[in-house]
Amino acid sequence: MPIALRLWKAMTAGAAHIISDARAALGRRDAASAIRLLSELPDAQMPWLMMAQACSLAGDAKAEEAALQRQLEIDPRHLPALILSGELKARLGDDRAANAFFQAALNQAATMPDVPTSLHPMLNRARDFIMHVQAKFEQHLVDGLKQAGLHRDGRVGTAIDMLLGKKQLYVQQPSSFYFPGLPQRQFYERSEFSWLAEVENAVPAMQEELRAVLADGQDFAPYVEASSDRPRAANPLINDPSWGAFYFWRNGEKVEANASRCPATMAALELAPMPRIDKRSPIALWSLLKPGTHIQPHHGLLNTRLICHIPLIVPDDCAIRVGNETRAWRTGEALIFDDSFEHEAWNNSADTRVILLFEIWRPEISAEEQAALTTIFETINDYQGMPEDAG
Repeated sequence: MPIALRLWKAMTAGAAHIISDARAALGRRDAASAIRLLSELPDAQMPWLMMAQACSLAGDAKAEEAALQRQLEIDPRHLPALILSGELKARLGDDRAANAFFQAALNQAATMPDVPTSLHPMLNRARDFIMHVQAKFEQHLVDGLKQAGLHRDGRVGTAIDMLLGKKQLYVQQPSSFYFPGLPQRQFYERSEFSWLAEVENAVPAMQEELRAVLADGQDFAPYVEASSDRPRAANPLINDPSWGAFYFWRNGEKVEANASRCPATMAALELAPMPRIDKRSPIALWSLLKPGTHIQPHHGLLNTRLICHIPLIVPDDCAIRVGNETRAWRTGEALIFDDSFEHEAWNNSADTRVILLFEIWRPEISAEEQAALTTIFETINDYQGMPEDAG
């Protein structure tokens, strides 16, 4: 056997013996002996995690941190070292650093097919710590606002929720056409539209017209319908009247048979600044959602419009999520939102929900831009049309 190989084997055997003795010392809670034994080893053979445990038992936080850092230099995603680093920072009162190490440990554990069972209690403590620190930090922020005479609501509250990871960041992602420079707003408020109050005043008359149509006992047409001219939409409600549509305007054309039955609804729609785009807009309809129906998350075609909902029949347990905000419909009170954000809606009640749905120009788009966009869309239409809106 070559001399070099014999020396290497001897050194390895010696290191194994030292490590075994150090482990036994730790079992006796003899931190000093464990540290003395491990200090005899060269860096290349040092079990840094064991050294960190020995230093922790000895109460030497500085040496413990140094040992953990050496382990993480060798393997930045070493799960036990990440957890122990978090526990050390927590003991030292550095919540932010502890939170960072614990979150890194949880992220790493999520990528591992088999996390050792012995680490499960430690990971559970890490999760609990993160939740505790988050609540503590949130209260710290709220207290700071209160001391300044301010409140956590509106956009300030949303920013805090996103900072704390309670809400996800969503942005406009229209499926067909994106117009740059528009504010990333999920919902608009009723008070921002001077014409809207008069539309809401017409709700009782519109409800009467709706009840007369519903009395016919016929299903509305499915909101999403298959077309032989396009690939089948990946929508579980395709051709399903559970999400129904009773159109007044469809793809820029008035549906005379429906419009003639509902003069109050048509008069209300005339008050809204609906786009006028050949073969495209206006779009206006009663949107019906049967009990137990869920419209899956999706994006609208454009970010140049807003969608208006005028709730006419709204049972409890019905709502719509746009981006990271969820709102419930209230009878007679409009909801206005940008459907180019991911959105979904549901009716978890035992009754049918019906709203008047129509689109309007976004108020930030100038008259000149509206004219340019109208020309663009109509020119696109001339090139074998635009895709159908899938909701």
